Amino acid sequence: MRFDVLTLFPTMIDDYCSQSILKRARENNIIEVNTINPRNFSLDKHKKVDDTPYGGGAGMVLMAQPFVDAYESIDISNNSLTVMLTPQGKTFNEKMCVDFSNFEQIILICGHYEGFDERIRDIIKPFEVSIGDFVLTGGELPALCLIDSVSRKLEGTLGKLLSAEEDSFSNGLLEYPQYTKPRDFRGYKVPDVLLNGNHSEIEKFRKEESIKRTKLRRSDLLRNN
Repeated sequence: MRFDVLTLFPTMIDDYCSQSILKRARENNIIEVNTINPRNFSLDKHKKVDDTPYGGGAGMVLMAQPFVDAYESIDISNNSLTVMLTPQGKTFNEKMCVDFSNFEQIILICGHYEGFDERIRDIIKPFEVSIGDFVLTGGELPALCLIDSVSRKLEGTLGKLLSAEEDSFSNGLLEYPQYTKPRDFRGYKVPDVLLNGNHSEIEKFRKEESIKRTKLRRSDLLRNN
């Protein structure tokens, strides 16, 4: 899958995607991550990409021309999705993540400052996504959340797709508690059922713990299923 990210801060994207699992996914050609800086498309001699809003108001608004021209410079595939990261979008969730993983290309538009000139939306017509009901300085962190979570759904990114299938939310429940060595740490012991080698009992225990944890911490997930 190819991710093309329109961002005024490309190093934020490149640095994160050059670490850990995403680094390996790039090296193994499972994902490709490109950054496009709208500042390079500005017609202003100072490479300005924002200006004051018509009608007055606080903050600066991102100009249509640099962002639209940057977007139109991208080689867009037939199986492509364009996403604008904005608090006004639909809240990103596991189902959306799985749906997004079926595309060959995802184009991500990162905002900054006070927001986008509305004509960027009118011309590009992106699918708008939010990662929660709060405001960030820019769209880079939400874009990275999307890249990271969608990449985990692609064959080969993780050691086994089973790892992704057992993540929290993948089956509508929170993940069961996990343990590793030592068996006893400061009096806190690993449950005996995980030590007996009986896989059916282990699976039953984990399912019960997932349900218990979901009821306690995110009961809304059970109501939605």
